[in-house]
Amino acid sequence: MRRLGAKWGGRGAACLLLVGLLAAGCQKKDDAVKRIIYNGPLFETENVVTLLSDSARLHIRLTAPLEQIFENSDRLYPKGAIVTVYDKPGKIVVNTIKAKWAKFDNAKQLYILRGAVKVANVPEQQQLDTEELFYNLSQQKIYTDSAMFVRVQTPTEVLTGNGLTANQDFSRYGIHQPKGVFSLAEAQRLGK
Repeated sequence: MRRLGAKWGGRGAACLLLVGLLAAGCQKKDDAVKRIIYNGPLFETENVVTLLSDSARLHIRLTAPLEQIFENSDRLYPKGAIVTVYDKPGKIVVNTIKAKWAKFDNAKQLYILRGAVKVANVPEQQQLDTEELFYNLSQQKIYTDSAMFVRVQTPTEVLTGNGLTANQDFSRYGIHQPKGVFSLAEAQRLGK
């Protein structure tokens, strides 16, 4: 009897090990490594200057301290951006748009600008202040949501209201829900 047990002892251990490995191999692989999909930027560039031209004439200049480019060609400017629009010959600045945060949606050809947004029409000496603004490149217009507060200052008056639509050089604009028109002196006195 002793001989028989000794004979199977080595084989028995091997059989038990084999059965154990097979049982472990048949278990679900819940502990398998799960794939993580990266949605972050593919590229980051500091101190960006982007020039857009039309017929070899400078049309738009964008400057930003940081640009992040994503797989779908969207661009994010988390530290702010300045968009400068030039006249047709590309020589004179007609408009600047500044914001603390900006994103370019490539599919819609749309800039989304947020945080202390300022639009300044240089020749007309007009300035728009708001918290969020959209700039549609293909339609060449700037606008806000209809509920967004806007403040427009001209050389002689201040206009306030909600919602605004304007051409890209901000020479023509309309406030959707006007709230007040003040002379410049009156607006400064009232803190408007």
